[in-house]
Amino acid sequence: MKTPLAPGTPTQQPYEVRFDWGREGLRGIAPGAGAIVVVDVISFTTTVEMAVTHGLQVQPYEGSRPEAEDAAAEGRFGDARLAGRRGDPGVSLSPSSITERNVAAFGARRAVVPSLNGSRLSALAGEYGVPVIAAALRNRTAVARWVLDRQRRMGRRAMVAVVAAGEVRTDGSPRFAVEDLLAAGAVIDALGSVGIDACSPEAAAACAAYTGLERGIRHLFTASVSGGSLLADGQRADVDVACLTDVSDTVPVLVDGVFVDGSDGVDASDVSDGSKRTERADQAEGRLALPDQSIEVNVAVPSFAKPVISPDTATFTGDGE
Repeated sequence: MKTPLAPGTPTQQPYEVRFDWGREGLRGIAPGAGAIVVVDVISFTTTVEMAVTHGLQVQPYEGSRPEAEDAAAEGRFGDARLAGRRGDPGVSLSPSSITERNVAAFGARRAVVPSLNGSRLSALAGEYGVPVIAAALRNRTAVARWVLDRQRRMGRRAMVAVVAAGEVRTDGSPRFAVEDLLAAGAVIDALGSVGIDACSPEAAAACAAYTGLERGIRHLFTASVSGGSLLADGQRADVDVACLTDVSDTVPVLVDGVFVDGSDGVDASDVSDGSKRTERADQAEGRLALPDQSIEVNVAVPSFAKPVISPDTATFTGDGE
């Protein structure tokens, strides 16, 4: 008889690349991981990628928007400023709000960005003491190359936990988000392309979803529940920028609770347990540098769904091992 898993039970442990959903899924696949990749493509991680690309650090907030507003009113964010709600003027949760002009007018180097899903998930992931990366379609290959470089520096394989944020309903219950499945699958596909390919069945299935539906991404995003909601609210631009694939080399890495640009080599030693929020992240700043209506389905299940036999002792030599 199948026994229900208790919250926090480690899962997918034999595999180099793991995949699950939300905070409970994170608690299952993060133990033993050498890096955590968070995906909330509409819109938190897309916004983070664009903000960091424009030189703006992003602090994920673990609480609700009203709690963040109270904290801001009490001056608890220090030199950081609270970003606006989606659709507000200036820098906000909307990725389309991240423009050179808006960032220049923001008045701070660090933005606190609350969201129901990706922000909270990122803040929780920061408690595991390993690199946390914000991934989207836009930077999926850059993220894979960053993880490969980390493995090279470590001299061994490092388990990768890919976590899709999904959505929540007003009662707090989770809602499946196809856009996060596809974006997570895109990251897993990119990891496989650089030789990080020992996937759990869950990760292999997410990858197959992306590779089978890749040519219909734009339509799937705009026609999804999340995308349709944004279109109805006049926020089509947020969906359009989230659909773009491999247009950025920026890799936002969580350093002391703040996303900074890791594409120029934020080292693992820069990553702490999140207890310190700003000082080292500020120091790291110097390193910053119409929908397609047809969907072609060509699902090819990845051939790399195999467990890692000995992750702690495996010798790593480079691409494709």
